[in-house]
Amino acid sequence: MLALCWVSFFWGTTWLASKEGVKHMPALQLAAIRQFIGAAIYIAFFQYKKTPWPKGKQWKTILILSILNFVLSNGLSTWGVKYISSGLGAIIGAVFPLWIVVISFFKGERLSKGAIVGLLISFAGVCLVFYDYLADFLKPDFRFGILLSVIATLTWAFGSMYTKKKAASFNPYFSLGLQMLISSILLFAYTGATGTSINLAQIPAGSWWAIAYLVVFGSVFTFIAFIYALQHLPAEVSSVYAYINPIVAVILGSVIFNEPLTVMIITGGSVTLLGVYLVNKSIRKK
Repeated sequence: MLALCWVSFFWGTTWLASKEGVKHMPALQLAAIRQFIGAAIYIAFFQYKKTPWPKGKQWKTILILSILNFVLSNGLSTWGVKYISSGLGAIIGAVFPLWIVVISFFKGERLSKGAIVGLLISFAGVCLVFYDYLADFLKPDFRFGILLSVIATLTWAFGSMYTKKKAASFNPYFSLGLQMLISSILLFAYTGATGTSINLAQIPAGSWWAIAYLVVFGSVFTFIAFIYALQHLPAEVSSVYAYINPIVAVILGSVIFNEPLTVMIITGGSVTLLGVYLVNKSIRKK
């Protein structure tokens, strides 16, 4: 339970760390540096444990997951909070299970009543959340941030489904470090080729502290706590973090960054998370 509390709080704070980090440096470069350092720690640990390296077709799976989970999902969600509030980014990030249901529907699977009700409730909740942001939709940067965040949730859903399908064929924890390493190389290549990176000496101390926080609390300690919680708690209990992370991000975003925290945002966020809960419940039953 302590591990679950740790995950619930600290993964919520990573949205604020990303928001702080991208204030003074390119978002994709921040994601690349964070992933590279995190990858080095993971790979060093598994090398110390003498874990065997992936073989043959396993590398194809790891490459696909590195693109879905880290280049696109982590990279785009980090880029997205440059233009929208950290709390809004966290709420959007929490609705990725809705995409899993939609994808399953287009694959020909029948939707349960619980999933349909959850989808409708979540959609209503999102509409309430965005009620206070209607005027912001006139701003191109805000629309771009929303688009990036939504695409990030979609790619995370594809990555989650692909992980579930392929995880039995390799060590999924060692592969996280390899995914982050491959992703960081691709992101460094992209930012370098497009001229969107800055010299490391130009990155201010605030962004470096944000990167350090994201590596330590986002990629290492919290993921260890997450694995521990998964191993020792029932699935329906260990998944509670997904509903607490956005609440932490919204509240701390309001306190630290003076982000808006209105009745509509609180109500809409709560309704959205209720819908996501119903969708998750239907997925688990299936």
